[in-house]
Amino acid sequence: MTGKMRILVADDHAVFRAGLRLLLNGQPDMEVVAEAGDGRDAIRKTAEAKPDVVLFDLTMPRTNAMDTIRHVARTRSKPKVVVLTMHEHPAYVHSAVAAGAAGYVVKRAADTELLSTIRAAGRAGRGTTLPIPVLATGAEVARPARAGRGGRALLSPREDQVLRFLAQGYSNRQIATRLKLSVKTVETFRARVSKKLRLRGRAALVRYALRTGLATIENLSQDFGAAEAERA
Repeated sequence: MTGKMRILVADDHAVFRAGLRLLLNGQPDMEVVAEAGDGRDAIRKTAEAKPDVVLFDLTMPRTNAMDTIRHVARTRSKPKVVVLTMHEHPAYVHSAVAAGAAGYVVKRAADTELLSTIRAAGRAGRGTTLPIPVLATGAEVARPARAGRGGRALLSPREDQVLRFLAQGYSNRQIATRLKLSVKTVETFRARVSKKLRLRGRAALVRYALRTGLATIENLSQDFGAAEAERA
């Protein structure tokens, strides 16, 4: 890359964008060429400004975050997307990387961590995913599988159905009703799924579902709401 790294800042808080603009424009190798306050604006301005890196907040109006990342990352200029967000849960990281993000930084991270991630993204080759600092411990989060069912290939069709409903937040009783099975039979299928995938607990199954593409953050939020409504 020659000259300064061209950066688009996408965040719905104008004061936060102003602070980022001062920080980035103060670097000898960086220049903010555009700003966006929502997902649609980010897509449009990415096409217009052709930045090298798009700094992207997951929580903005008029935005399905993961769909927007996919769209931006596939723009003709092929910019690198670096997520800068308050969300620290590994599930968000898995979904963002699966959608095409090259890097992921939490907003409470040090300025130096953000700058080093942006620089690494700008230098990275096409299709490269960076190591992703996300948790307070600085531990890296395992990257999601890029293709295939992985361990799900071991599951029977019925076990796969049970896994899907478990990941969506449905109780054993609700799953039994939907699949017209007894609760005991659902418990047996659930035990088989856990044994075959070597996972314990619903949280581990949800993380697995996100990692393999069986579920996404957006879909899970809707599914959990539906499951809660059924319980009411």
